[in-house]
Amino acid sequence: MTRPPSASRSPRRTPRLSVVVPCYNEQEVLPDTAGQLHGLLEELAAAGLCTADSRLWFVDDGSRDATWPMLEELTAAHGNVSAIRLSRNHGHQRALLAGLFTADGDVLISIDADLQDDIKVMAEMLRYYTEGADIVYGVRQSRDADSWFKRWTAQQFYRLMRLMGSDLVYNHADYRLMSRRAVEELKQFGEVNLFLRGIIPALGFTTATVHYDRTERLAGESKYPLRRMIALALNGITSFSVVPLRMITFTGLTIFLLSLFVSAWVIWVRMVSERVVPGWASNLLPIIFLGGIQLLCLGVLGEYLGRIYTEVKRRPRFIIDQVVGTPR
Repeated sequence: MTRPPSASRSPRRTPRLSVVVPCYNEQEVLPDTAGQLHGLLEELAAAGLCTADSRLWFVDDGSRDATWPMLEELTAAHGNVSAIRLSRNHGHQRALLAGLFTADGDVLISIDADLQDDIKVMAEMLRYYTEGADIVYGVRQSRDADSWFKRWTAQQFYRLMRLMGSDLVYNHADYRLMSRRAVEELKQFGEVNLFLRGIIPALGFTTATVHYDRTERLAGESKYPLRRMIALALNGITSFSVVPLRMITFTGLTIFLLSLFVSAWVIWVRMVSERVVPGWASNLLPIIFLGGIQLLCLGVLGEYLGRIYTEVKRRPRFIIDQVVGTPR
């Protein structure tokens, strides 16, 4: 997956960095998150890894708590903080996309507001960028901070996506660096059903990987409960793989062949034996089996049909209500 930057490429100039942070009901962690990121920008600028006019871009995804008033205060207090308010809750992936498409800068790094991802590796990401990488993935070394159930389901999801033929980075979520060129190319992907973890590897630019240990959430509750995790997994599978449709074809062919064998057996028994007693099981079991298969196939087809339905309407993926703290 990772292609190290070419040694023959000349180092890039010091980039102007924008850190994009999607937020949804994050009033409990926002002060600490903003403080840590603001201090990190100063450290990176002092080390010559980014310019002094680098910025933080917070995206309020229709929060129902005090997240937006707190963001307005942050933008008024700090000249390098901007905030984007979406018209309603559009979902994490769309909020992240809104931030990437609105923020300026030569380089954009996306990170969740809970700061479970190690912000210190941003320095390593920027070094890879100056050496020629257009995309740098933040990859978790372990999932010890997650519950057993979340760790197990995540592992099964990545394995399933690999079987489906999708090119995902294992143990990578949405903590990544993208160059301006990569972001501009991302704008050409017009999917309404967003799964950025699958879209971004499809860009095909030079990539690098940094590893880090994921920590526990600072405060508040996870914004990815089981329901949203399942929805994200369905989006990933149906957006990047037609394997389920092929499985339906294979299942139908298998059942057809089995039915031929069963039909031949019934005819043979009827011809060689006169003591055949009609039984309810021989009628009921095939009906239940075939009915279940048909419902399963209809469900899979319905998922794909639903995705097509939402895509062809071409509705906006996000609507920005307000932007404050824009650079002058």
